[in-house]
Amino acid sequence: MKVAHIYLLCILGAALLSTVLCNNAREPEDCCFDVFQNPVKKNMFTSYYKTDPRCSLKAVVLITKRAGRICANPKDRWVKKVINYLDILSL
Repeated sequence: MKVAHIYLLCILGAALLSTVLCNNAREPEDCCFDVFQNPVKKNMFTSYYKTDPRCSLKAVVLITKRAGRICANPKDRWVKKVINYLDILSL
């Protein structure tokens, strides 16, 4: 009977441990998997934010006036201009 109790405690411990590990394994919520290539006018956007560093693709999410989201490469020249424009507007 002692073996059954130990076995039951091991199963219970494993179940509790797995729920703790699952809660700690949070993923980034907002990643880009493809970037928009064509330049867009800078006055089409209201704000931007960078994706989480844990995402596989480093990108900037540009928010349009109609609340749309466009993923863009932060190294592209047109994206740098948009970011600079939005930074100046926010001052």
